[in-house]
Amino acid sequence: MRIPEFIKPGDIIGLVAPSFGAGTEPYITRFCAAVKKFEERGYRVVCADSCFKSDGLGISTKPADAAADLVNFYLDDSIDALISVGGGELMNETISCVDFEQLKQAKPKWYMGYSDNTNMIFPMATLCDVPGIYGPCACGFGKPWEDTERDAFALLEGTSLNVHGYDKFERPDWDAEIEEPDPLAKYMLTEPKILRSFVPGKNGLQAAEGQITMEGMLLGGCLDILENLSGTRFDGTRRLVEEGKKIIWVIEACDLTPMAIRRTVWHLKQQGWFDTAAGFLVGRPLASFEQNMLGVDAYNAVTDVIADLEVPVIMDVDIGHVAPMMPLIIGSHAEVKAEGNDLEVKMSLMESER
Repeated sequence: MRIPEFIKPGDIIGLVAPSFGAGTEPYITRFCAAVKKFEERGYRVVCADSCFKSDGLGISTKPADAAADLVNFYLDDSIDALISVGGGELMNETISCVDFEQLKQAKPKWYMGYSDNTNMIFPMATLCDVPGIYGPCACGFGKPWEDTERDAFALLEGTSLNVHGYDKFERPDWDAEIEEPDPLAKYMLTEPKILRSFVPGKNGLQAAEGQITMEGMLLGGCLDILENLSGTRFDGTRRLVEEGKKIIWVIEACDLTPMAIRRTVWHLKQQGWFDTAAGFLVGRPLASFEQNMLGVDAYNAVTDVIADLEVPVIMDVDIGHVAPMMPLIIGSHAEVKAEGNDLEVKMSLMESER
């Protein structure tokens, strides 16, 4: 991997909108509050034109324009790190206009975001050998900072590369009966986090007892996006697999139903992505939360398909769309330990000669 430099107060954070922008509420309020917090922390902030646009079809602006902002900011050596404004739906059209070979030749820098931003983070890791942070988007930093936001900046600043799971989580439907939710509200952490962990047994995967460990390269992101990227020119996974790279797969789902999760995991397995898997960290799904479709739920949608790989699987991890989110460096080397409901991920960054 080619490791970006950590940032420090006085550096410049570039905000980009290769997916959704902050052209409407409540995102405008969240975005402006986040910029203020970055500045209060001592950083200078520059915003791409696309950040404030909403004239695109399912995206901040025209994909070519959003891509130009992204590439120009990445190539600008005065900008020290990039944070995406938000997630979204059609960033795949943005990266169609991105020359990743050009980015591979540029000085590496941190890029942070999640969900649709898998479209940037995954190709950067698999094609360009540059790690990225699967963590909060810029609008997420407008609220009072909690563990998620503090951990994310610890990764950006290099003050700690270790993260732990959190004690409670926020139900996806917590605001269903609130007419006008506060756009800057803290997380509603009401549900105790319970990890569901599995290890290989005589008859496939079985509930784990005691400590689970796994070690390898963290790779993955949002399943909705990974399925779309697989097999395209933006997918460099086969190279890593053919090199024998042990991979801890980090996966979580946004819009997918339990059936769709199962089909997606099957698809990626058939692509050979999991041939060198060292284990799986699976986040709580958003749309499939507590869903069951003809006996298929978010658990067996994964475990039934990958049982024959005979590697440990930890599910309901604090990753992705169900807050709080534990930020992870995709492309880093990691040592993972879990016991009961306690989870620790120790990441390290090593330069390669590639």
